[in-house]
Amino acid sequence: MTREICVAGNRRVAFEVGGSADGTPVFLLHGTPGSRSGPRPRASVLYRLGIRLVSYDRPGYGGSDPQPGRTVADAAADIQAIADELELDTFGVVGRSGGGPHALACAALLGNRVSRAACLVGLAPSDAEDLDWYAGMSRSNTEEYKNGNIPELRAQISALAERIREDPEQMLNDLLKDDLVDSDESVVRDVAIQRLLTNTYQEAVRKGGDGWVDDVLALRRPWRFDPASIKVPVLLWHGADDVFSPASHTLWLAQQIQGSVVAVQSGAAHFSAFEVLPSALAWVKDPSSSEGLRIQNAHQPALLP
Repeated sequence: MTREICVAGNRRVAFEVGGSADGTPVFLLHGTPGSRSGPRPRASVLYRLGIRLVSYDRPGYGGSDPQPGRTVADAAADIQAIADELELDTFGVVGRSGGGPHALACAALLGNRVSRAACLVGLAPSDAEDLDWYAGMSRSNTEEYKNGNIPELRAQISALAERIREDPEQMLNDLLKDDLVDSDESVVRDVAIQRLLTNTYQEAVRKGGDGWVDDVLALRRPWRFDPASIKVPVLLWHGADDVFSPASHTLWLAQQIQGSVVAVQSGAAHFSAFEVLPSALAWVKDPSSSEGLRIQNAHQPALLP
């Protein structure tokens, strides 16, 4: 069931709670574009893991009001407001793709409210020193992030959002045309994953493309926090063959976040994050669990800094 709260600025934020009612609370932050509806593990998996999963729509997506000019750091205040509403003293945070930097914002800015955080196939700040931000990135993502003409970007994404509303499978068709590597194509062609992606994309653009545009702009602007300031335990996972957010971004973050656990998995790419999500949730709950140990050991040593 979707719930709403009113946060600073008189904005509505939509969120859902699922899984084990008495489980460890973990926020799951969706990708770009995305929504609170998924993809996420089935209820039976969440019960087995003992996870109480909280997901929400970032501003402009789904049922959440837009927040023009938002930064990555702004996500922490919305998540804190939801946690206060649910009376959660502490919680974990997992972010996938565009949600990864927002998860790191919570780890940096919410102090001891965050127990552990995981960033799956995330991005580094666009002003990261000694990182070629676009190296290895797909043509579509490069064009989207490089477009400095905001009215043009907004028009392009709004048109795409309208196409997705008319035909929810349009985004999947575009993905399959975007030179997916084999591991990504095998994930995206899975019928269950297609259903989850279609649902989340459709909900993401229900009111238009504002959330998508503001995500792109926020990820390209200064984040308003320093990843090196993060003190809570952090897991950084990436597929070595990722062409949407290249693994070099995670390796850069690993150099900044002291004590982070980094796993760059060979033979995996961007959408492989769906497959490792249950293990990431298990790690956030208990890194010493069998599934937690499995994900942090799934790395390619030659790629580590």
